Amino acid sequence: MLYKSIHSMAIVQALSHPLRARILSVLQEREASPKELAEHFGAPLANVAYHIQVLRKLKLIRLVKKTPRRGAIEHHYTADHLVHISHEAWGRTPGVIKQRMIAATLEELGEYVASAAATGGFERENAHVSRTRAVLDEQAWDVLADKLQELLESIDVLEKESASRLKRSNHEGERSTGIVLMMFEASPSVPDADAARLPEAGPPHARQREAAR
Repeated sequence: MLYKSIHSMAIVQALSHPLRARILSVLQEREASPKELAEHFGAPLANVAYHIQVLRKLKLIRLVKKTPRRGAIEHHYTADHLVHISHEAWGRTPGVIKQRMIAATLEELGEYVASAAATGGFERENAHVSRTRAVLDEQAWDVLADKLQELLESIDVLEKESASRLKRSNHEGERSTGIVLMMFEASPSVPDADAARLPEAGPPHARQREAAR
């Protein structure tokens, strides 16, 4: 699924609602109806239906089919793009909205990764999971941020190239692939009580490398 860069503050604020953000996350993975989503989240159907309409008006999801169900019509929706908020839009986003969005995203990511792990998602020999801590200055931070953006864009290119090959091979070797990218300011390391009482030894740069590990 391709990424769609979001620059509109109205859309960013709309995605700050936790349930709305989680609904969009599910619809980026599969088609679903408001009824199915309400059951999935344990939420009132009326609430889910309202958030669906908000997402549809923002053109983040679309109706894909209508299914007759016991005298009623069940509507199924999907998202065509993964949402990526641009650096500019994120910079203008108020802190309280950022906190809501990050909390909802982390909750959804936890479930997403845990589900993948439980079903063998990390069994391939070149599957990857790592955590890295580094001490960077502003210039290095900006370079790394640009590199991650380039990687995000390269995923789009690879998916387009894969789509044509998978079509020719009747989808043989198709892999549903989860990719999580994060870069954030980490909390500073806190030394244990004994280390705090000991005098520092060695040059500052050596101590800095140790703290970064």
